[in-house]
Amino acid sequence: MDGKECSRLLKVAPNVYHALKHGNAVVALESTIISHGMPYPQNLETAKEVEAIVKQNGAIPATIAVLDGVPCIGLDDEQLERLAKLGSNVRKTARRDIPHVIAAHENGATTVSATMFFASKVGIPVFVTGGIGGVHRHGEQTMDISSDLTELGRTPVAVISAGVKSILDIPKTLEYLETQGVTVAAYRTNDFPAFFTESSGCQELDFDDEPYEL
Repeated sequence: MDGKECSRLLKVAPNVYHALKHGNAVVALESTIISHGMPYPQNLETAKEVEAIVKQNGAIPATIAVLDGVPCIGLDDEQLERLAKLGSNVRKTARRDIPHVIAAHENGATTVSATMFFASKVGIPVFVTGGIGGVHRHGEQTMDISSDLTELGRTPVAVISAGVKSILDIPKTLEYLETQGVTVAAYRTNDFPAFFTESSGCQELDFDDEPYEL
């Protein structure tokens, strides 16, 4: 995406645009955890801390959100604080919600699926988050399956996470990811994590029962 398209369709922060243009490392970050994950000011402190960690490791953080109907790839301190103070008044925005939020000139905090969508549009190949969505318990009856899983199967962005949320049906989530053609790899372990815990009891990778270390 060139500069003209960026200014017309979405807003890319100058440091993010410069890094992408010169082939430097950029890491996408979601914004739902800021608006819906915790109260102010802890949410703002956490957002800044995460961005600082990305910077310390030599990459440019690009927190993604929709502000006043404009998708923003990379937020400055003022925008981060605005999002943090608005909290749950900001619409939680998955991929399906993007057209409505933009057309209504609303504020939207992007979930995993929406963050991946926007990251892909501007050429950010890596996205870091906490826990992704998955198949809910009794999902075979309710069909309650997060759009995160479908997005992982069709959008070329590598997602680094702490696995899926522990309240979900993790074995069915892994089966669904396989159906979507999603490669799942664990770092220095063969156990699939469950957000708050290192192991979910599921072993996604099977190489003669030996852990596959990246």
